Amino acid sequence: MCLHCKDARSEGAVWETDPVSNGERCPCGSGDDYDDCCGPLHRGERAAETAQALMRSRYSAFAVGDAAYLLTSWHPASRPRELTLDDAVAWRRLQIVDTEAGGRDDDHGVVEFRAQYVTGGGRRILHERSRFERVDGAWVYVDGDLLD
Repeated sequence: MCLHCKDARSEGAVWETDPVSNGERCPCGSGDDYDDCCGPLHRGERAAETAQALMRSRYSAFAVGDAAYLLTSWHPASRPRELTLDDAVAWRRLQIVDTEAGGRDDDHGVVEFRAQYVTGGGRRILHERSRFERVDGAWVYVDGDLLD
């Protein structure tokens, strides 16, 4: 079960929608324009080449409110039936802490990250160690453990 979302089976935190306009920097923190970075992944024009690239694209999907991409990039065994994103959370910054495997020639990978967000007037940090694997050649998010 995703630690960031709410689905029909559980209660929990839900996250933000904050659209990105053409020409704006990608929320993933790469420094590239969204349309040259995570945008093509969100639109299905190309696939993530590594687990870290998928992690960054999923963070950006939360930031821009792309629930459809989040669901399609989720492992079928752990994917929620539905996903509700909440505009009360504003994602501010993604920091990749560590990456284990998850490269172009791997089938499994782990990405540890810290994501800063604002909700209810307070700044908070989500620190997670996420697991990824390839399904039919495509990287997907499996699950994650909250840290701190």
